[in-house]
Amino acid sequence: MPDAPIEQAAQTVPAKSLVLVIGAGASKEANLPAGAELKKMIADALDIRYNRFENTSGDDLIAQAFLLMAQSADQHRGDIDPYLYAAWRVRDAMPQAISIDNFIDSHRGDQDIALCGKLAIASCILAAERASKLYVDPGNVNNKINFSAVEDTWFNSFFQLLTESCEQADLPDRLSKVAIVCFNYDRCIEHYLHAGLQNYYGMRPEAATDVLSSLEIHHPYGTVGKLPWQSQQDGFAFGAIPRPPKLLEFVHTLRTFTEGIDPERSDISAIRSTLSTAERIAFLGFAYHRLNLQLLFPFSATGPARSVEGRVYATANGISNSDLQEITSELGTRAKFRLYVFISAMTSNAMICFESTREVCRSRSHRIPDYKLLGETARAPADSVPPFPPFPPEHCRR
Repeated sequence: MPDAPIEQAAQTVPAKSLVLVIGAGASKEANLPAGAELKKMIADALDIRYNRFENTSGDDLIAQAFLLMAQSADQHRGDIDPYLYAAWRVRDAMPQAISIDNFIDSHRGDQDIALCGKLAIASCILAAERASKLYVDPGNVNNKINFSAVEDTWFNSFFQLLTESCEQADLPDRLSKVAIVCFNYDRCIEHYLHAGLQNYYGMRPEAATDVLSSLEIHHPYGTVGKLPWQSQQDGFAFGAIPRPPKLLEFVHTLRTFTEGIDPERSDISAIRSTLSTAERIAFLGFAYHRLNLQLLFPFSATGPARSVEGRVYATANGISNSDLQEITSELGTRAKFRLYVFISAMTSNAMICFESTREVCRSRSHRIPDYKLLGETARAPADSVPPFPPFPPEHCRR
């Protein structure tokens, strides 16, 4: 059932010039796992076995968390077996599941399944952050992200879009025109932008934190906690190794689909309001699972859940032409979408969506500078044509 106050909220929230909808394929560029890889990691982590009371396989951190839960949970009275059985059920079902989110949602109401799934997500994502191109060894306070290692990723392209012809004092206004809806549990975007602003503008961490407060970022399914600069009280470093009690805390920062659409437990109303008025939307590394589309664009009795017709750009790596047609139809049915660029299924990464979009803008017939993406029309040349002209559907799907 859609949020009742979406239309009212949309009237009071300024429209964003650009909204990015981020999927696992985007974080893949920083060496984080995509959907199938995350499922395999979760299955391995939950393959917890014992030989004479010694843990011989699976994630020992999760096993220790099970022991803590068994000692504190009244319903299991110190017995770890119910958690192990639930863990093995998740493990055995991962090859069949569309995603871990879908599996947990299919077993809504089973607290042990949700607990095991969320513990595995938290442990695996933190390990993936630690193995990513964005990880910074905390052993030396002067260490920082190796920005050369992520130069050919969408992170860098996005940063260039945000900062082109922009002085530090103008950053808050520039960022206020953008919103991000990220379906990933990791904190790659926040981590990269906070470090990137310090590196590019030479600003102090506190100044970068203030600037990023102007950027609207949503995680429908939550994250593995806030970063230290986001919360001095309970922040957790990017890729850090948690102790079992801390791992259990992350169970409450991750959400199932049902929790993600609960206005009292999530920011779903703000997400839908932002999308309902966005001028441009770009899907990067997104798999277009129906569950996620339903979360973003619920059907309404009065028609599509958008108040304006927006321009849409999307990556489609690994998606067949027939599926592209179905996805296009689904987007058109759920929202007032006209798909302007659907990057080919041969596209290898999310960065190419940004680069292709920018090339469309800069082409000889559509000379629109990058800042037009952010709605800064005052600087555009007098002879500029309206941005992002429509392409015939058959051309977009080549």
